Amino acid sequence: MPANPNFTKLFAGSGAVTLFNALRAFAINKLLAIFLPPAAFACVGQFLNLMCIGQATSSLALQNGWTALTAQNKDSREKLLGIWRGGFRLTTFASLVTFAVAIVFCFMAPLQILLPGVPERLAQAAILFALPGILATNIITITAAVMNGLGENRKWATINIVSSVWQVLWVAFFLYSGRLSVLSIIATQSIVAALFAIQVAKQAGFSIKQVWSTALDTRGPWMSFALMGLVPMVLSPLVLTFIRMTVASHFGSDAAGIWQSVWKVSDFLFMAMSAILTVVLLPRVSPKMLRSEFFKMFHPLLLRVMGISLVMIAALYFGRSILVQVLFSSAYMGAADYLPLQLVGDFFRAGGFALALVLIARAETTKFIVVEISSELLLALGTFVGIRLFEFSGPMLAYAFENFVYAVVLYILVRRLKWNTP
Repeated sequence: MPANPNFTKLFAGSGAVTLFNALRAFAINKLLAIFLPPAAFACVGQFLNLMCIGQATSSLALQNGWTALTAQNKDSREKLLGIWRGGFRLTTFASLVTFAVAIVFCFMAPLQILLPGVPERLAQAAILFALPGILATNIITITAAVMNGLGENRKWATINIVSSVWQVLWVAFFLYSGRLSVLSIIATQSIVAALFAIQVAKQAGFSIKQVWSTALDTRGPWMSFALMGLVPMVLSPLVLTFIRMTVASHFGSDAAGIWQSVWKVSDFLFMAMSAILTVVLLPRVSPKMLRSEFFKMFHPLLLRVMGISLVMIAALYFGRSILVQVLFSSAYMGAADYLPLQLVGDFFRAGGFALALVLIARAETTKFIVVEISSELLLALGTFVGIRLFEFSGPMLAYAFENFVYAVVLYILVRRLKWNTP
């Protein structure tokens, strides 16, 4: 592991960007909570899950691949251009297929069940608006990931910060003006930010025109990252949809909104920790590392991550009533009673994600996919059983247990990985 000042510098820089992203998420979330009752808030969460699936399938969930492969090949410009071109072509083909399926889905799916309370025409319009919104989100994600892989931390930060500001302004303007439905506003919030991200990436030599014109087309290394990205990005929204519908069927739509607000707090925490870890850890792990070199770097970092996570969670625990009031509104105060159980899961989720990044960087595809599928199924099963045994606390208990098991299993797998030397 590099010296402490380097870790501190990377952590502080990525932490500042994460703060802006957290403020963006907070501002958008607060605006929605002010304008919407809990039942409609849950509906927005359902729509976001659908968008997440679209983003995963259209981009092949290659965000970590863009960072890792760029970092591993940045010393050879020609090889790097081939890697980038392969990633672009895969993303283009996947996007075309995704958008074609989305158009069919728009007119064939039972939207009145998936998005209860939303008029069918508005739901269809939101899905169609989501197509350019998904493309824009993918552009932001790819450009930011490449800047991370190149070590262009300032440009990475600029893309993230400016994107956050534009998204808040977009949502605020259209919510107050009432010119679009809520779902359509959420669907299109990234469009302007994507145009800015393209311009920033060009300054670092990441030009779409130049990438497309290169002779090389390297796709092989992308496949492992595609599988490792798609599985959680598709399966997780499906499991969350199952949980939301299960909660709503047992306790009502407003209860689903309360659960959604509890989950949103976890989203904020995970967004913070994952953004920092992706910058600090992912570009520095390589299959070429020696075993002793890796653990000298990783163990101190993992301890820091768990320590920082514990401090954040302790602060949220003692300030949970104020947190709910600030993030949402008085209509969501019931969430404060269930946050402690959720925060236990968040503690283990931070460590689990750090361990998962090691498997991703090393392209340990089979191990990663098996663990991801098993953990998501465990969460769904735990929720199903937990609701019957512990009522509304069931999903939060299931989340805590699932993340504990996830972190333990991943730690065992990482300890058993084979490196260049013992």
